[in-house]
Amino acid sequence: MLLQTPHSGFHWDGQQYPFFEGWYYRLTIPPAQIADGQTIAFMYSFQAPVSGLSSGKQQFGGCTVQVLGPEEQYFCRSLPNLSRFWARKDKLEHGYSEDRINRTISESYKVTTNLHEGQFWNPSSSQIIRWSYTVETIYGWGTPKYPQQSTAGWLSQFQVFEPGWQILMAHGFATGWFEKVDRLGNHNRLNFERVATYAEKNWGGAFPKQWFWIQCNAFEGRPDLALTCGGGIRKVLGWQESVGMVGIHYQGQFYEFAPWNSKISWHVMPWGSWQIWAEQQDYAIELIGKTSESGVMVRVPTASGLEFFCRDTTSGNLHVNFWRIQGNSKKLIFTANSNQAGLEIGGDWIEAWHH
Repeated sequence: MLLQTPHSGFHWDGQQYPFFEGWYYRLTIPPAQIADGQTIAFMYSFQAPVSGLSSGKQQFGGCTVQVLGPEEQYFCRSLPNLSRFWARKDKLEHGYSEDRINRTISESYKVTTNLHEGQFWNPSSSQIIRWSYTVETIYGWGTPKYPQQSTAGWLSQFQVFEPGWQILMAHGFATGWFEKVDRLGNHNRLNFERVATYAEKNWGGAFPKQWFWIQCNAFEGRPDLALTCGGGIRKVLGWQESVGMVGIHYQGQFYEFAPWNSKISWHVMPWGSWQIWAEQQDYAIELIGKTSESGVMVRVPTASGLEFFCRDTTSGNLHVNFWRIQGNSKKLIFTANSNQAGLEIGGDWIEAWHH
């Protein structure tokens, strides 16, 4: 597939411990289809047992499904039976084979490049959550008519960065439904048509020591604009470095601000405020993200297993300024705004991070 990115396939070789691989898929439903607009985010993770599959001691191993649903309602289901997990190494396909809870309830999920579906039981509320939707990819990671790029650059093929990070789909459209079924069999279904969707993944030993993240592809009046920004303290061959990145897709073009071609700075608070500035030879960009919401804690892979180590909101306010540099001056190409941005911080945060 032309828009398939590097690292789309499953990475684990059966020998690296600890090891996780996690996938993040987001749907942004506009106010035109549901009051106030909503987001549904699906987070799937595989964690290899620390002691190895062959030892019989599956410490910390297993799969997990997390769903951040409408109104940022949080759902998490642990799936300890690794034998039911499957994934392709040559392309984006992974899932969890049907596991029957009783005569009437079973659990499973399946993800491919163009179809997502799943069903899980929520013991705390006696609800079943289900979803099924198709995906049309618009942007992978790079200019659409050319081979897609590794988010962390060509060196990422050698596994020198810890963890790995790849945007799988910067922008696409999804059509389908998401529903909850209560103990009486009443269905509460949300249907959606051609809503913005996004996909990324991480893999390695554990998430970074500290990081921030911004994502939005639902800007007011700019349905073709997609933005992803991230910064963190990652390991590189045993030592640590602070790195940041901003990437935007707009009107068929890809604009990348990365350590190898740009100057990137940021001022991010432990929660509530994200300010990023990036400049390269021909372009400059400014991001201002804010939220007054408390956010939701979600689990992320660590060396000790999944832990609540990350705070998210999917209703953040984001303002973007994008300029073309012409000699000693800048010409504004566009400004963009959204109140449905994904804003996140993770890891150890004690004070503001200025870089």
